[in-house]
Amino acid sequence: MPILLYTLFAMMFMPLILTWVNVYFRYKDFGAVDNNNPRHQVSQQTGTGARVQAAQANTWEALIIYSITCFLAFASGADLHQFDDVALVYLGLRIAYVGFYIINKATLRSLTFVANMACCIYIVVQSIN
Repeated sequence: MPILLYTLFAMMFMPLILTWVNVYFRYKDFGAVDNNNPRHQVSQQTGTGARVQAAQANTWEALIIYSITCFLAFASGADLHQFDDVALVYLGLRIAYVGFYIINKATLRSLTFVANMACCIYIVVQSIN
């Protein structure tokens, strides 16, 4: 199976993993997790916990873009194995993006975001050709 599809599968778990990480920070920040109204509690977070939550939200958004990118590559009939390297770069950049978000490195985070979008554009353009 092409690595592109494995990376899509891995991307599917990133928001869920970040949710679990955020649970740790809610315990740290509030002493407990408010399971009756978790979104309100999350909205009260500051610092690292808030950045984890923001990274989680962005990862859902990135998953949508990457899913559509993978679908377009698949639907075009392109050989998906040609995207193995760029798919691994994309996944590595997404992991770096999350790390930069959590440690509050905005410029590096923005640069990895742009590089992620460049990977998606590359896959789509190569699929069309």
